[in-house]
Amino acid sequence: MNNYLLFTPGPVNVANSVRLAVAKEDICHREVEFDQLLQSIETKLLKIFELKQADYRAVVITGSGTAANESMLSSVVGDKNILIITNGEFGERLVDISTIHNKNTYRLDFPWGEVFDMDKISDYLKCNNIDVIAMVHHETSSGMLNPIEKIGALAKKHNALFIVDGVSSAGAERIDMKKCHIDFFSSSSSKAISSYSGLSFILGKVQEFEKLKELPVKTMYLNLYKFYYFIKTLSQTPNTPAVHLFFALEQALINFLDEGVINRYATLKNRAKRLRQGMSNLGLKFLIAEKDMCSVLTTVHIPEHIDVGNFRQKLREKSIIIYEGKGCFKNKVFQVGNIGELSDDDIQYFLSSLSNVLASFNMTEKSDIQLTSAAHVSSLVEQLSPTQLSIA
Repeated sequence: MNNYLLFTPGPVNVANSVRLAVAKEDICHREVEFDQLLQSIETKLLKIFELKQADYRAVVITGSGTAANESMLSSVVGDKNILIITNGEFGERLVDISTIHNKNTYRLDFPWGEVFDMDKISDYLKCNNIDVIAMVHHETSSGMLNPIEKIGALAKKHNALFIVDGVSSAGAERIDMKKCHIDFFSSSSSKAISSYSGLSFILGKVQEFEKLKELPVKTMYLNLYKFYYFIKTLSQTPNTPAVHLFFALEQALINFLDEGVINRYATLKNRAKRLRQGMSNLGLKFLIAEKDMCSVLTTVHIPEHIDVGNFRQKLREKSIIIYEGKGCFKNKVFQVGNIGELSDDDIQYFLSSLSNVLASFNMTEKSDIQLTSAAHVSSLVEQLSPTQLSIA
């Protein structure tokens, strides 16, 4: 099997130390060894987000980022009104999840890849009684980094609970939960945290976790209060966890803190800048303005003469994996991630490979034009009479 370079927003190439952590000893999740492991993970998560355990707790769920989002949306709303602000696929996924669990789900939609209209959101909140606001921080379908500080200020002004899907922004962007008035925040193990897929986590205010006890239970496995109760009282998870993925997550968090939080953010920003400059030098155009992008992903217009499927296959043959566009962006863009274990040499290899692949399509197009021209000339010759040919 090839060793692929994952230039995607997740899953990612993991460090050798994370890979080895999966092969650690077998332990029982109801014994002290797992208690200590979970405590270690929570402590490190709170440290990365600069939070104190007296005010915030972190619960870990065996399930992808969508599981964490469903846990929040099914557990914190009750019978109140929730507004979900969307401008892409993952905002719409929040709507789909909430609609299943909450009868009073409302949505405020903006076009995919466009910046939120803050005046429109403010006017909506003035005219409607909203108790909970939810949104995606980094909308991966476009690469847009949405303004959680501005929405958080509106949530506070209208005394609304604020829920943020930070699945693809955590570990790449500094997220100040206090300053942004975020009550619950979800993320995943497999993106900028740089561990394996399969775990997610939720950070939340202790006082808001406690309030969940009084709300109706709408799901058993993903009951957020139960996760909080178990970690608070037992240092456990309610159900059997994927223990070896917890070992991997702990190691990824160790790596993160050893590098330094500020250094990790700077590394990802520099990688993104280098990739974007390299792709811009090749004449490629981006879907959104760089000032609106997250540090983990770049969404790029595919040249009109290139088929996305063939393009991705040619890169795959060079052991490079990228994303293609979804929804209204399908067959129009490709996406390049820059998280996980990617070296400077890997970045250079990607850019040189991309240049070669783009050139191969340009050569094919040129050959097609030459063949078409030759065929056209041949057709004209065939239409000439023998007399006309002899004259010619």
